[in-house]
Amino acid sequence: MSDQITAPPREAEHAPDQTAPGSMPSAPVLPPTETETVVPTAVGDLGAIVRVPAEAAGPVPGVVLVDGSGDGDRYDWGGWPEWLAEAGSIVLRHDKPGCGGSPGHWTQQTLEDRAHETLAALRVLREHPGTAGQPVGLYGISQGGWVALLAAALEPDAVDFVICHSGPGTTPAEQERDRIGTWLRAEGHDEAAMTEAMAWVDRRFDLMRDGTTPEALLAEQQQFADRPWFGTALVPYDSEPAIAFISGMLDFDPRAVMPDVRCPVLALFGAADTLVPAHTNLRAYAEHLPSDVRHGYAVFPQANHGLFVADPVEGVDRRDQLAPAYLPTVTAFLADQTAS
Repeated sequence: MSDQITAPPREAEHAPDQTAPGSMPSAPVLPPTETETVVPTAVGDLGAIVRVPAEAAGPVPGVVLVDGSGDGDRYDWGGWPEWLAEAGSIVLRHDKPGCGGSPGHWTQQTLEDRAHETLAALRVLREHPGTAGQPVGLYGISQGGWVALLAAALEPDAVDFVICHSGPGTTPAEQERDRIGTWLRAEGHDEAAMTEAMAWVDRRFDLMRDGTTPEALLAEQQQFADRPWFGTALVPYDSEPAIAFISGMLDFDPRAVMPDVRCPVLALFGAADTLVPAHTNLRAYAEHLPSDVRHGYAVFPQANHGLFVADPVEGVDRRDQLAPAYLPTVTAFLADQTAS
């Protein structure tokens, strides 16, 4: 999940997929509550896994997990499928193109490509007997929040609810500028360094908008290679594929599509998130989602981008490090969506 627009350190419990595009990963043995399936898309069938609650007495709501930035396959979702099943849903997660043995490559996608892929996954889950007669929605994490909102706006009748987990309410350019500035200030750079760094960040965005080739952009930013702020301001703008990918979504504005989202939205933020500041982004949701639909908002104290209140510790169950109110909040929201 996204700590940046691309190639995050997976604070929300992913491990980067190291599988070469099109090759099959070493598949783990799935628990009895999980089954393999596929999601048909424009680039081919993406591998997917459906998890059902261990003790479901009947059909329950369905949730499609929408991944954040970077690569990711169906096997590397950590505890999220289990926790969301525990909250009372059937959960589908799938490979990104080029990951987990699936065709295509995620760096060649636009946000709209991702939205259509997500809608395809939703259709697969809606056909699952365990969701019969129940709502089916999307759970977007970080960049996946943009994708989930866009999917719900493109096909309002198809998406019954959306949960945005640390999903920015601003454009990628705004979010990235906030992130880089926050991280540079935390490193203690002086005012002159901050001014120079942020001037380059703004110029880099202008070059990307003007169609400057990734090769030329990489060459130009080398003039700052000796600056103490360079490493922080560089990532993830350090490769031609990453720059090309980001350029295609730089000015996507979720506020422009929010009015077309006709389903309930639950927006979740961590008060200690240095990537997606809680109150700035929550305000965007509150001001732009339709006011005649019941939405929910939560900011969890001390929680980070992944909605954890602590870093991983060996021997400590990661579930126990979730924000204490996280599971009750999601469980209550899903219960509100459940058809009687």
